[in-house]
Amino acid sequence: MSLEEITARIRKAEAEAGRALGATELIAVSKRQPDEVVEAVLAQGHRVFGENQVQEAAGKWPDFREKYNGAEVHLLGPLQTNKARQAMELFEVIHSLDRPKLAKTLARLAQELGQCPKLFVQVNTGEEEQKAGVLPGDADDFVAECRALDLPVVGLMCLPPVEEEPSLHFALLAKIAERNGLDGLSMGMSGDFERAVALGATHVRVGSAIFGARDY
Repeated sequence: MSLEEITARIRKAEAEAGRALGATELIAVSKRQPDEVVEAVLAQGHRVFGENQVQEAAGKWPDFREKYNGAEVHLLGPLQTNKARQAMELFEVIHSLDRPKLAKTLARLAQELGQCPKLFVQVNTGEEEQKAGVLPGDADDFVAECRALDLPVVGLMCLPPVEEEPSLHFALLAKIAERNGLDGLSMGMSGDFERAVALGATHVRVGSAIFGARDY
């Protein structure tokens, strides 16, 4: 599916939900994609991309940024504290703030560096043991803790369980965000981004629908 088709579907979903056109930002998930495939999307004018690993992004994006002005890279995958400094220097947005230790590390580094990426708190809406993220019942306290550390938390992110209806999780995430005064909702992927847009997503993370299947 072309980038234009994905964008058109997002705009249609916005219109059908009565949302402002352009309210949803498309993050092209470029993890594990060959450089030439990513560059083809850059050449079409798209500038917002998502990566899952700090090391992979570090090997890819400095060169792309020299060639394409305005490229913005979001970290979508888990962040180890020992890679936090590199992540803060590499990414404009981090979607996986998921534990107090990481929050404290980012706050300390923000003081040292004098800057911090925008942050999304990852919420484990399905309460899955194997998945990262704060539990829904702990989300309010964790957001308050991050704010007390002066971290620039702008929204929430979730990855719904694959076997459950994602709309239920999107609605839960939106409810938690609303009561915490957060506007950002990072939710929805290739198979369900239109449902996410209908429920208020400000960022959808689409990879395979744009780039095709990844080579693992």
